[in-house]
Amino acid sequence: MKNWVLFIITAVVVFLLGLFASSIINRKSEAKYQYVPKVNIAKNEPRNDVWGENYPAEYQSFKQTRDTTFSSLYGGSAMVDMLEENPSFVVLWAGYAFAKDYNQGRGHQYAIDDLNNSLRSEGPTSAEDGNMPATCWTCKSPDVPRLMNEIGVAEFYKGTWASKGHEVVNPVGCADCHDEKSMKLKITRPALVEAFQSMGKNIDDATHNEMRSLVCAQCHVEYYFDKTRVEGSAFVALPWKDGMKVEEMEAYYDNIEFSDWTHKLSRAPMLKAQHPDYEVAQMGVHADRGVSCADCHMPYKSEGGQKFTDHHIQSPLNNIQNACQVCHREEAGKLVENVYERQRKSLESRQQLEAALVKLHIEAKKAWDLGATEEQMKPILMDIRHAQWRWDYSAASHGASFHAPVEIGRVISGGLNIAQEGRIKVARVLSNLGYNQVVPMPDISTKEKAQQFIGLDMEKLHREKQAFKKNLLPKWMETARKREATYDKKGISKN
Repeated sequence: MKNWVLFIITAVVVFLLGLFASSIINRKSEAKYQYVPKVNIAKNEPRNDVWGENYPAEYQSFKQTRDTTFSSLYGGSAMVDMLEENPSFVVLWAGYAFAKDYNQGRGHQYAIDDLNNSLRSEGPTSAEDGNMPATCWTCKSPDVPRLMNEIGVAEFYKGTWASKGHEVVNPVGCADCHDEKSMKLKITRPALVEAFQSMGKNIDDATHNEMRSLVCAQCHVEYYFDKTRVEGSAFVALPWKDGMKVEEMEAYYDNIEFSDWTHKLSRAPMLKAQHPDYEVAQMGVHADRGVSCADCHMPYKSEGGQKFTDHHIQSPLNNIQNACQVCHREEAGKLVENVYERQRKSLESRQQLEAALVKLHIEAKKAWDLGATEEQMKPILMDIRHAQWRWDYSAASHGASFHAPVEIGRVISGGLNIAQEGRIKVARVLSNLGYNQVVPMPDISTKEKAQQFIGLDMEKLHREKQAFKKNLLPKWMETARKREATYDKKGISKN
């Protein structure tokens, strides 16, 4: 019996030693593995498949961002009509392009397609008809740093989105974040560099770990279009001069008297938060522990003895083993439920703020209709501006209720207090105007009803989009194909 026990123990030890030796061999193989370049990648090369010839593992994982099958409780990679799910958004953005169309973003590979398909671009049939600035392409493609290098930053920001559409055809990819020679992470969007300068910092001093978040912060940030620097150009600018907190950026906008649009109902000078993901994430516990964006959204993986960064950029909830359980030892189901619990609580509070804001906009319109003066309405309009800024800051930030749940809870509660104060003020104005009743609320239970309420002609918008797809988009694609076909002939990219 003792011999059998000894035999079994010996077998187990030998097996474990074999696994250990195999692991060492694999790690050594990973350390020794070097790419053998097949092509000479040119500066600002925008084509991801060219980079993929030298870096096939990263490129193949990047192509998986075309997979839109994953969905979580409140997100994922599938296209979701956010206005259909939240018709109140239409009223909150009345007079602004987001009231026409707002879909949940898909993977990076869809960046070009989704902008071309958006009704916010209104489907111009010629370059002259477009009303969105060319600046809207800034975060969509590695063609952007190429164009900035070729024609200059100010010239890139000049004109309409349609005037640059034939030049911007490659989706977000390698050249957005990497140096073509060393593959080191680099910043390719000047707005982020300028934002650091405005804070008295030099982005070149950033560590490699900080860069694993900063390359994301080139786009996943709050920004606005500065049209004061060069006539005819709309520069991307970040409001970080006084800090990244919601109040600090709000104060920045107030000081320069900036507004994205005037609300169609309340006439308030509004701010549209873009997607302050980086700013919010910096206020959470993960950032405080030195965790970068890439650690969770692009964790390391190994294939065939090769270790590399997984460029299937996605929700960590679809890759819990590599993204979460490297640090957290809880079961996957427990980790997911922890995230969902925070999201549910945050959404509950945010929806209360949404409801208060919708009523406030409509009540303000009623006051205007009854003859309220600008003097009477000024403090109310500022409450609307500040309360909705807080709502949008929390709603537009991807993963905010996970990245910094305590901060987002504070922001939403602050917005709710301001909105309630605004409703009290407008009630006083209405009373002074002789109106002492509850202001009737419209039926905005569907996206269509809400859009009809604010006066949108959606049939016209759809006709314009179809005309764009039929007349202008094919010309863009043909022009781009002809341009890129000349690259190899000139020896720009390949040996």
